[in-house]
Amino acid sequence: MIKYIIFDLDGTLVNSIYDLADSVNYVLKQNGYAEHPLDSFYYFVGNGTLKLIERALPEDKRTANEIERVHSQFAERYSKNYLNKTIPYNGINELLDELDKRGVKYSVASNKTDVFTREIINGLFPNNQFDVIIGKKEGNPTKPDPKIIYDILEGKNFTPNEILFVGDSSVDIQTGHNANLKAVGCLWGFRDERELKEAGADFIISKPTELLKIIDNK
Repeated sequence: MIKYIIFDLDGTLVNSIYDLADSVNYVLKQNGYAEHPLDSFYYFVGNGTLKLIERALPEDKRTANEIERVHSQFAERYSKNYLNKTIPYNGINELLDELDKRGVKYSVASNKTDVFTREIINGLFPNNQFDVIIGKKEGNPTKPDPKIIYDILEGKNFTPNEILFVGDSSVDIQTGHNANLKAVGCLWGFRDERELKEAGADFIISKPTELLKIIDNK
């Protein structure tokens, strides 16, 4: 029986691509660099905001110093705009409400900076009962390293068979498997079915409420 679910954030619970793209393109333009079309950002994101900036910069400008400098500008810009267009995906609120009714606990594990992860969850889901919310913290590795999963589960007594990891990218599938968990791939997010299948997703769902069927059948 599934008793605990760990969700990715961007591309899984919320569609944040517009605010991310707007903030990155703003700082690129400010620095005289070419902006990118929205579709490019679906593949820029997923490994944290430092990697996002690295991928967005011209190849000959991807030095450690330049990435850090532009990332600082991005963080400042994004801190003022991260909830301009970011919204929950259709069906997410209904899913979380049903998990609350059933007493199934759930948490968030994101490569997004920890403060933004918490602010987005608290801003968009004030009435839902998230157990633990963790984003990228300085000094900690990003997913697919499973440390963030171990941090969430510390002190809890669930077995791997009682937990699902849910995300929209190969990084998420790998994270779940690296923590010895079953991983569910979401088709409404930033990546496609082929990527999720190639990553070895144990389940693939096309809408949030389909997760309830997996819970019912486990």
